Amino acid sequence: MTWPMLFGVLSLMTFQLADSAFVGQLGRDPLAALGFTVPMQQLVSGMYVGLGIATTAIISRTLGQNDELRARRLGGLVITVGASLALLLCASVWLLQRPILTLLGAEQALLPVINQYWAPWLVSAWTGAMLYFGYSVCRSHGDTKLPGYLMIATSLLNIALDPLYIFVFGWGLPGAAWATITAFGIGALIIYPALLKREWISFELRQLDLTKALKQLNGIMAPAMVSQLMPPASAMLATALVAGFGSAAVAAWGLGTRLEFFSIVVVLALTMSMPPMIGRMLGSGDIGQIRKLVRLAVRFVVGWQLVIGLIWVLASGLVAQLFTSDAEVQAVLGNYLVRVPLSYSGLGVCMLMVSVCNALGLSLRALLVSTLRLFVCFLPLLWLGAQLDELTGLMSGALVGNLMAGTMAYTFYRAGMDKLQRSGKA
Repeated sequence: MTWPMLFGVLSLMTFQLADSAFVGQLGRDPLAALGFTVPMQQLVSGMYVGLGIATTAIISRTLGQNDELRARRLGGLVITVGASLALLLCASVWLLQRPILTLLGAEQALLPVINQYWAPWLVSAWTGAMLYFGYSVCRSHGDTKLPGYLMIATSLLNIALDPLYIFVFGWGLPGAAWATITAFGIGALIIYPALLKREWISFELRQLDLTKALKQLNGIMAPAMVSQLMPPASAMLATALVAGFGSAAVAAWGLGTRLEFFSIVVVLALTMSMPPMIGRMLGSGDIGQIRKLVRLAVRFVVGWQLVIGLIWVLASGLVAQLFTSDAEVQAVLGNYLVRVPLSYSGLGVCMLMVSVCNALGLSLRALLVSTLRLFVCFLPLLWLGAQLDELTGLMSGALVGNLMAGTMAYTFYRAGMDKLQRSGKA
């Protein structure tokens, strides 16, 4: 179940890096505009990933009870609720863009560039949310191949359309968003007919006890969504801190963040494939097997992410030159790559523990881990590092904060497992 998700998520991260590389050729201001968009992208994706977690948990449990009709209707409910929430969130971001950008510390000269980009970008964000809801329904039925193949196909299409829309058509920065809209739109036109053909979704919602279903959905979705929204809230505050060092710092930080997404692709795939497995083991009361699975995953993540971090350190100068032609941005990005990636093992363990806790039904514990990681381990050390050694210190603070967060998250998971075993719920 992990391999299709791995290649799918890897392809998504690749197209995001390709976007950054193409936009980087347009100059510093478009790249900085893209950097200010990253925390808002995390905000929107946090909403639909939180709903996706609830979708996988509820529909897979319903299928385990052999109630396929209810599972189909729950799929339709998820898509309806998700489409409405995503539309509301994107509209709110558009209407509040001026105060948001002021909060993030955007320079006045960048506002016209960002304003031109945000309208098509928000449409692409909504289209991406709709595609993700389709993926979530597939995963809840145990199918990771269709989502994985579609992630690869839409990402390749996006990369192919980027130079066409950005340079050939002369659309500039908005062209990157229009390429995403085209690719994701085609993906949605493939996955939703497939879901209807397989009878995995139904919009006969009147036959569904909506109050009970929404309460069940919200019981998992609300903590999971808040947990997923913690990183974008943190990213907004981190971007505001970085903005104090100028547009070159913001551009480099935005690039570094995208490289981070690419670097943790294996962890993201595991967070998608492990919850259904853990759910089945939990249902059969096999706590010992869950412990073995999680222990194996943690050891793998720590080793893998250390290797990835060392690769970025060794290739820092080359990577910086590849992604931007601006000398100042290159210097800051190189500085980022020799520090922050060394902490990706801690970040990966923390992300994995949040996913595992949600799968175990410990959604409030998962929320607590996310909150402590960002507002106790990460942001305070970012601020402290900036006070001690400016931008270099800020990046060193990110390194220490992520390592602390990984240790804290694993400790909380083990305490939660002990409590779950003692309570006899499993």
